Amino acid sequence: MGCAPSIHVSHSGVIYCRDSEESNSPHQTTTISQGTTTLHGLFVKTDAADSIPSVLAYQSRQPPPSAGPRRKERRESGGASARSRTPHCCSVEAETQTSSSSAKQASTAELQVGPMRLTQYPIQVLLIFAKEDNQSNGFWWACDRAGYRCNVAWTLESALECFLDKHQEIIVIDHRNSKYFDAEDICRSIRATELSEHTVILAVVPRTSADQEETSILPLLDAGFDRQFMENSSVTACYNELVQIEHGEVRSQFKLRACNAVFTALDHCQEAVEITSEDHVIQYVNPAFERMMGYCKGELIGKELTELPKSDKNSADLLDNINTFIKKGKFYKSHREDKYTGDNSQSESGSYKCKNRRKDSVDVKSITSQSSDAPSLQTRRYSSMARIHSMTIEAPITKVINIINAAQENSPITVAEALDRVLEILRTTELYSPQLGTKDEDPHTSDLVGGLMNDGLRRLSGNEYVFSKNMNLSHTHLPVPNTINDVPPCIAQLLDNEESWDFNIFELEAVTNKRPLVYLGLKVFARFGVSEFLNCSEATLRAWLQVIEANYHSSNSYHNSTHAADVLHATAFFLGKERVKGSLDHLDEVAALIAATIHDVDHPGRTNSFLCNAGSELAVLYNDTAVLESHHTALAFQLTTKDSKYNIFKNIDRNRYRTLRQAIIDMVLATEMTKHFEHVNKFVNSINKPMASEETSPHSEGSNTECTANIKNFPDNQTLIKRMMIKCADVANPCRPLELCIEWAGRISEEYFAQTDEEKRQGLPVVMPVFDRNTCSIPKSQISFIDYFITDMFDAWDAFAHLPVLMQHLANNYKHWKTLDDLKCKSLRLPSENNN
Repeated sequence: MGCAPSIHVSHSGVIYCRDSEESNSPHQTTTISQGTTTLHGLFVKTDAADSIPSVLAYQSRQPPPSAGPRRKERRESGGASARSRTPHCCSVEAETQTSSSSAKQASTAELQVGPMRLTQYPIQVLLIFAKEDNQSNGFWWACDRAGYRCNVAWTLESALECFLDKHQEIIVIDHRNSKYFDAEDICRSIRATELSEHTVILAVVPRTSADQEETSILPLLDAGFDRQFMENSSVTACYNELVQIEHGEVRSQFKLRACNAVFTALDHCQEAVEITSEDHVIQYVNPAFERMMGYCKGELIGKELTELPKSDKNSADLLDNINTFIKKGKFYKSHREDKYTGDNSQSESGSYKCKNRRKDSVDVKSITSQSSDAPSLQTRRYSSMARIHSMTIEAPITKVINIINAAQENSPITVAEALDRVLEILRTTELYSPQLGTKDEDPHTSDLVGGLMNDGLRRLSGNEYVFSKNMNLSHTHLPVPNTINDVPPCIAQLLDNEESWDFNIFELEAVTNKRPLVYLGLKVFARFGVSEFLNCSEATLRAWLQVIEANYHSSNSYHNSTHAADVLHATAFFLGKERVKGSLDHLDEVAALIAATIHDVDHPGRTNSFLCNAGSELAVLYNDTAVLESHHTALAFQLTTKDSKYNIFKNIDRNRYRTLRQAIIDMVLATEMTKHFEHVNKFVNSINKPMASEETSPHSEGSNTECTANIKNFPDNQTLIKRMMIKCADVANPCRPLELCIEWAGRISEEYFAQTDEEKRQGLPVVMPVFDRNTCSIPKSQISFIDYFITDMFDAWDAFAHLPVLMQHLANNYKHWKTLDDLKCKSLRLPSENNN
């Protein structure tokens, strides 16, 4: 049986291939592009293809056909449109102009990078000037002459919006006068985005007189500029500068982007790939090569190819073949093989010693049998039980079982049998998961419960789910939002109502171009004094909210940043309730708000069951247990601590940070549905029932204050309240006003429909078969969800927090779904409502 084919690539362009069974057989051809790469059924999306939809309406204009009148019309049109602002209620006002060259249509160019043929589209240029003058005109017409696509921005906000939408290869920033804006600040803001990695930024600096010493370029380089251009309004001078940049830095950056795509493809390639220098020193190996050779890249990179160690995982004939191809007759016997042989023998010896130790251990049966008057089996049983009762380390469940065992000894036979049944139940692992009764045999309920309550079936061999989005630690595609005191009027007006439960999150989603989390987060965090508690600036908090929101997938119909903002709003609403506020400390409030913000970050729009069945990398990483919830918390803390610019925890002491971190993690993990009934039942038994007893007690004067004080004295009770709070906030959709409830129901259904479609395409087990877009009854699924998960949980939460508005909405919404179901209507509204 032959080994897997391998590929050896050197800088000289020589490729060596080896297949142990058919050395002359052609190998599979792999197509690599800068945008997406398909290899062996895997879908890989590279950073080179990342983009953000435009949120601006750009003003277009056609340059005049001749050079002479061009300048005149440029000044007339530019003067008018440059100063006219396009109203845009959702965000910063757009102040940009876009050229569309009619005199010369730019064509695509082909570049050769080794064996790769790349297509380069027309260059895009962004001019950032405070006002229109001869210099901006010079660059404008230079772009027109070169056939480049050109945009002009007059403010920092419009420049960032334009760049994030167009991804220009060249940016020209006016650095001649700081009176209007700070060019270096603009450059730093652009460089803070990931998209600017392959952009060339040019600074236009004032011309120095002959008697003046030329200033150093180092401050410009430190700010992020690549070049400087001495002020010269000549169109030819501007044209020459832009063309030089295109043929120099731009093409080099274009090739680097192609290399990124290649390495992404190689990392996901199933064939072993190795890259060496001309001296045959290993410079790169892909994961398939590591698996084949049995070593990690750290042990291989930097070594000569002929010194490659051998083990029982790699093939001797493969190494010999590579050595033959590179015409080196050296053969080194690996010491590592001897090392591993020694380790194996040592392991076997250790195992033998372990077995000997096991034989020497105390055997209860042999000791009791040595007694002259051999005790009966019942006596030995009581002796063992006595030893258990005398244990100094005892779990609470063990104490309960011991008490029941003691009660059985003097109880009537019927009571003893009943207690045996109790013990049988207590010894099960799923104490809080209810068993579906006959009333729950409806397929909608069983599918919904099965999909949400299970981590997933065993993965099918050969099936793998690969995220189409790479899990990078930074996705800073969004511009820095305005301060909370300077937001657009329409957003500020909406946020004035954010303390109301009927707050419409979808209106905020619309006016912020799907960025509601940043704006709502700034308002809510300011109201609860989060910046003051964390001792961080508002700029740091803004940057953190921006990074977190950028890592939510806007392509998800449900699990996006709008859902995160909705959960944050619900959490803040609950924190405002008197009993909740009195039961928690300021640290608990801050932890709850942060947990709500990050609780679904980087959600792929698929359930845990799907990821486990597909054998995704996340499911493997987290052992099929709370996969997504573990990923949300881990990624959120990675993103937060990666850069001090958005590290909101950098100024708090270690002990407070650890306490805050544990509280955040605990709350996010509580949103995992497999523990739903455990959390609800613990809350009822530890919070609701003791409260009810105190309130009905004849000595319960001022019991509400005493109750919250008692809760504060028990940290475990505070933990239960925080878990229950975020759980209710996470699934509060059925308790929202009817129109909001209907919208959320449609969004979550669409996400489940998409998962079912993908499960069928990939041949995976269908986790929730009733969520088939052609047959599903959305009203019936909503009724099942409310009956099984929502009613009891919100009854318990309402008994603690007192939420009459929510419970009224829940009753109205349930009635709406029942009406639709009774009419056998599978849509979200009645036909008469749809017509209206």
